[in-house]
Amino acid sequence: MLSIEQFFAFLAAALLITATPGPDNLMVLGMGISKGQRRGIVFGLGCAFGCLSHTILAVVGVSALIAASPAAFTLLKIAGGLYLIWLGYNALRSSGSVKIEAVQSVDESLTKLFLKGCLANAINPKVVLFFLSFLPQFVIPANGPVGLQLAGLGLTFTLQAAVLFGLLGYFSGAIGQWLSKRPKAGVVLDRIAGAVFVGLGLKLIVSR
Repeated sequence: MLSIEQFFAFLAAALLITATPGPDNLMVLGMGISKGQRRGIVFGLGCAFGCLSHTILAVVGVSALIAASPAAFTLLKIAGGLYLIWLGYNALRSSGSVKIEAVQSVDESLTKLFLKGCLANAINPKVVLFFLSFLPQFVIPANGPVGLQLAGLGLTFTLQAAVLFGLLGYFSGAIGQWLSKRPKAGVVLDRIAGAVFVGLGLKLIVSR
């Protein structure tokens, strides 16, 4: 399974990436601001647990790829590294603007909001690509079955996202005001995340 060093290295990267302004957390903030804390929290939890579908895909797909062809897995890691570098490049050159839009939809039940968050994350092809690129970065074959490691990493990502998104929903009003008064905050977060993406991508390619 996951070693302590492996777990905390992944957790640190996952926390930073999840905290960086993006479609999911900005939707959670918008939901919390316009519809209240409870709905913001529930929608955020839905977005987080939508990651489980990507975890299953990564476990099944990557494990099958390794069994079929180690060379193909190497190519996947190289492609994943290039994709992370591309994400990092875009983050480094972005304007860092953070735009939070209030949700104008009619009031929905908490169950529907949770499922809506799950679906929004589960059907996002960019998240699929990200998981297939990001999770293998932290797999160490010597630590045991790759499938179990991927499952552990995906579950870790989901749980930390649930905590962060839940906090975003709860403190949405205060966070929204703080971001509106500090337009450069998004720039700083983007630059940090961009450097992390590029570093992970290079490491993924070099350590294949």
